Amino acid sequence: MKKIFLTIMILSTLLFPVDKTGTTAAKFLSIGPGSRAVSMGGAFTSIADDPSAMYWNPAGIVTLNNNTLIANHTDWIAGISYDFVGIVVNLNTSNSMGFSLTTLTMGEMEITRYGNESTGETFKAASWAFGVSYATQLTDRFSIGFNGKFIKEIIANNNASGLALDVGTLFETPFGFRLGANISNFGPKMKMTGVDLLYPIDIDPTHQGDNESIVGEISTDKFDLPLILRVGISDDISLGSLGSLTWSVDANHPNDNTEYVNAGVELSLLNEMLFIRAGSKAMFMADREEDYTLGAGVKYPISGLSNLTIDYAFELMNHLGEIHKFTLGLSF
Repeated sequence: MKKIFLTIMILSTLLFPVDKTGTTAAKFLSIGPGSRAVSMGGAFTSIADDPSAMYWNPAGIVTLNNNTLIANHTDWIAGISYDFVGIVVNLNTSNSMGFSLTTLTMGEMEITRYGNESTGETFKAASWAFGVSYATQLTDRFSIGFNGKFIKEIIANNNASGLALDVGTLFETPFGFRLGANISNFGPKMKMTGVDLLYPIDIDPTHQGDNESIVGEISTDKFDLPLILRVGISDDISLGSLGSLTWSVDANHPNDNTEYVNAGVELSLLNEMLFIRAGSKAMFMADREEDYTLGAGVKYPISGLSNLTIDYAFELMNHLGEIHKFTLGLSF
């Protein structure tokens, strides 16, 4: 029973409510993919240089020099698994396309009813989104990208579906630092429907001879998608023969919570073969749940391919424990 309650809470809202929480559907769209991005505190809007950019800022996929594939697995809370697979294909030097699949899955849970805690029945719940991205480089410094996605949420025999659009821009300034902006999950509201919402109703149980087989439907509300505006800035600092340091800061404005800031750094060593990362998420958010992040990554050159990358991210929650994220990348 506790697991069911916690799962529903995670899918619909953050743990501790403020004025606007609990007002959106498809809350799994707020979970960020990519170990590199997450270990930098989710401050990735102005970097966006791997296939996870389809989530953080689709304009960034045009900056990839090679076709690139990543697979990301996250051990989320309460036995929930979060997975992201994305591939970016270079159409030419100025245009790229990407395809992504995001899933949130969990094991079967027991159905309980009032007065009957052990029914022996089970149900499943899951969410997924399939996205198609396109980005173009309008000038040598400015790119724009779009990500359209189909969203589906399922619980038992009920489901909700919807469409959403992300739009992002990326600008390499003449001063060296980068600027990025992205608005995600712009689309119509979602509403849960299904046969589990149908119930037989006896309109007047005290009256003999009336129809006892009338079917009524429980009415559900429509909910907005978790719309969010991100604006980011980042830059690289040379450390000479040691390597380089990348810093990044994102300001975030969601429609279902208070504004907050993400920040992170990445230390590149051994000629960009070893990476150490750290960050802080959701700073200045009221009732902040996400906290600090750490991570590391390695990049191996492979004969016949460009690179194999392996990244890991550790995220500390204030009340929900630890999150572990693993990402495998391949460019070709």
